[in-house]
Amino acid sequence: MFLRLLFVLLIALNIAVGAWLALGQDDSHGRSVTDPGVPMLHLLSEQPASPAPAATRPPEPTPLPASAASTTVALETRCLAVGPFDTPQDLRNARTALAAPGVRMRSRQEHTTETRAWWVYLAAPGTRPQALALARRLDAAQVGDYFVMSSGDQPNAISLGLFKDPANARKRRDEVAAAGFPAQIQERTEQVPEYWLDLVVADGARFDWRRRVGTPGVGSHSTTCF
Repeated sequence: MFLRLLFVLLIALNIAVGAWLALGQDDSHGRSVTDPGVPMLHLLSEQPASPAPAATRPPEPTPLPASAASTTVALETRCLAVGPFDTPQDLRNARTALAAPGVRMRSRQEHTTETRAWWVYLAAPGTRPQALALARRLDAAQVGDYFVMSSGDQPNAISLGLFKDPANARKRRDEVAAAGFPAQIQERTEQVPEYWLDLVVADGARFDWRRRVGTPGVGSHSTTCF
């Protein structure tokens, strides 16, 4: 009786071990260790080596269009003096008219010798009585319009007239000389101010100052840049 029971237990044990070996191993039937739809985890050491990223090349510079390059024009700098202006107001008006981008200006005043008239005269004979005696001789020769100088740079000289036109001065001298008196002509000058405007123009090739300044008698010439 005992042997029969032991034999039944051994058979049952063998059946149980066989069932466990057949049903208890998941990998033997290819079943996944994860739930459906869930990706399998891998260690970093198991990951395949990623290819190195390609080196980034800098973008090529975009060349300028030929049309844009051809429109660049070099500016021609001009330095000139405009004038002379007769009055400070004329100078200020011109400065206002010529003000523009790319234009530098400076004002300056100069003095020039200007002929004011031509003087016809007889040189002083020496003393006052001699000058008066010469004047009486002019009266006797019917030469009028004279004046005996009592002051100035030539006292006792006899003035025969002051003329704006040199031709009229020569005519008067010749008339008195024809009467027997050595008349002379002297140019009378004085220092007068004149006003100038110096310009430095960046785009001088296209800068027309004459169109802007309407003052008559004004010209220009090249000058040193400042």
